[in-house]
Amino acid sequence: MTIRNPVEWGSETFRQGTHALGTGGHAVYHQEDINGLVPAICRIGTEDLKDALRKGIEDFGVYRTDVIFLCLIYPIVGIVLARAVFGGDMLQLLFPLASGFALIGPFAGIGLYEMSRRREEGVTIGWQDAFGVLRSPSFGAILVLGVILFAVFGLWLLAAQAIYTMTMGSSTPDSFGALMHQVFTTPAGWSLIVLGCGVGLLFAILALSISVVSFPLLLDRKVSVTTAIWTSMQAVAKNPRTMAVWGLIVTAGLVLGSIPLFIGLAIVMPVLGHATWHLYRKTVKA
Repeated sequence: MTIRNPVEWGSETFRQGTHALGTGGHAVYHQEDINGLVPAICRIGTEDLKDALRKGIEDFGVYRTDVIFLCLIYPIVGIVLARAVFGGDMLQLLFPLASGFALIGPFAGIGLYEMSRRREEGVTIGWQDAFGVLRSPSFGAILVLGVILFAVFGLWLLAAQAIYTMTMGSSTPDSFGALMHQVFTTPAGWSLIVLGCGVGLLFAILALSISVVSFPLLLDRKVSVTTAIWTSMQAVAKNPRTMAVWGLIVTAGLVLGSIPLFIGLAIVMPVLGHATWHLYRKTVKA
């Protein structure tokens, strides 16, 4: 056995990912070959959420060094986006950007689902194994679903900007303090809060409905994007209250993780990511 250098490892991973992308396209465009029956959905409760979070914390505890290293990208991206907002006269989009992490979080956690899946199989893993998703037969379908979530995220930012313009006018705040003053001390600001939270809730429900179990399902089984989305929607429809609680947990965790310069995301993301895999196991029958 030989130890490969990072260049060799990266080249092999890229080759496998390219092959998986080609075969994964079959999962998108040739649904009749792979759909079979839509997986059966179980009823779950808040105790199942607690157990999923407990197992997610256990996974994080076992591989915390690996996943913190892997998830450092999230606070880095958050800081870059925040810097762009502060320096680009887009302060009004700061909160929509922070809350928008909840919309794309299911796609961002795909490597964490893979790590939990492998640990469940009893395989010793490291951070490199998160890239095992590149070898998945459904990698193409995973990318398509990811593009859908990013499209939802983009539409949310457009909607947030439109709500700001409608309630506060076209002028942008000069500073963060000025923004806070306008938002919390004026009637227009309270209108912005009410409309923004209402519309944001609709986007959150949409993202949750199509993604809560779809990404883990694509990793676990050879199904199409449509089957994965439909299964996810069925899971939400069958467990509306429990999934609503889960959505609140995810949103609260991501927002809290974003507050201290997004640094908390390096811990929040892996815990929620691992927990999502275990939630999938409880929701979708084997």
